[in-house]
Amino acid sequence: MACLKIRYLYIFLLVLGAVCLYFSMNNLILFKEEPFVFKKESGVFLQLPEIDCRQNPPFLVLLVTSSHRQAPARMAIRQTWGRANVVEGRQIKTFFLLGATATQRDMTAVSQEGQRHGDIIQKDFVDVYANLTLKTMMGMEWVHHFCPQAAFVMKTDSDMFVNVYYLTQLLLKKNRTTRFFTGFFIMNGFPIRGQFSKWFVSKYEYPWDRYPPFCSGTGYVFSSDVASQVYDVSESVPFIKLEDVFVGLCLAKLNINLEELHSEQTFFPEGLHFSTCRFKKIVACHFIKPLEMLTYWQALQNSPEDECPVV
Repeated sequence: MACLKIRYLYIFLLVLGAVCLYFSMNNLILFKEEPFVFKKESGVFLQLPEIDCRQNPPFLVLLVTSSHRQAPARMAIRQTWGRANVVEGRQIKTFFLLGATATQRDMTAVSQEGQRHGDIIQKDFVDVYANLTLKTMMGMEWVHHFCPQAAFVMKTDSDMFVNVYYLTQLLLKKNRTTRFFTGFFIMNGFPIRGQFSKWFVSKYEYPWDRYPPFCSGTGYVFSSDVASQVYDVSESVPFIKLEDVFVGLCLAKLNINLEELHSEQTFFPEGLHFSTCRFKKIVACHFIKPLEMLTYWQALQNSPEDECPVV
């Protein structure tokens, strides 16, 4: 009797293994036949800022990726570089890019914040790191549909210090309004294959050994026509969760080259020790906490024009 039970158990395990193998192979085949691609105009806008770019086109639009947990950072930006509305006689506008939150309480809080400040762009995708490409493309879509009249756009993050004054000066000197893209160049980036890395990319997602040139997602600047072109070409580019790489893939397909904004380094994705004179000549610096943002901005505002030596 015991032998019979063991035999039945053995047959059951064999059948179960065959069924599991069948379904896993079929799922793999389906997955390979239908890889995830970015779909234009997918998702619904939950919040849009009240701005008419046709009547008063901004010179520079700053799109800041954020999440519901980063409300203090958004407030710090609103009180510092995001507050600057006119620089060198040019209009500057700052907006925050958010997805949908897990709880109704958080959704309500973000909705109320948007109504209060009028500076949130939000869609109904889940707001997680893996959807950062969707968040960035939401910003591109918004520029394409609602603000193509802007001269320039900057995509940046909520832990970045942005010197909008110096950036505006450099853009005016550059005198480029089409097919322009700049930031901190990453020329020989490669996929990280370690599965436990935050930046893991499988060979199925991206089978090649090198990325095309791209700019660090901490902050890059482009002429507004690039937003429309990237948005238009995005469906035909292999989707990847690393938004800066995805944008780089789009640029490569569009044959848009990266261009230096200045002969000296102005974008600092790895951070930078603060000094008033140094921060007067940078565009963007990473790893800035809300309190530091307020302190640094105040120091720059209080600094005399001729305090720093001319180099």
